[in-house]
Amino acid sequence: MWELQISEDILPLGAFKTHASRVIRQLQATQRPFIITQNGKPAAVLLTPEVFDRLTERARSLDALDEGVADSGGRM
Repeated sequence: MWELQISEDILPLGAFKTHASRVIRQLQATQRPFIITQNGKPAAVLLTPEVFDRLTERARSLDALDEGVADSGGRM
């Protein structure tokens, strides 16, 4: 997983709007997500498509495991 670098990876919405191309290039280079803030609070997370796909696949796998455990009566 990633280690969040507060000084680089948290970005106000206005700064993201102003520097969107640069932010996306940095995102692709580092593969670290950006936290976009609005009014000082987290509002969105910006990920590369590859990272999003990996996270989504992991979530599907965990859901399938949970379903299997539930179907077996909770016993492994």
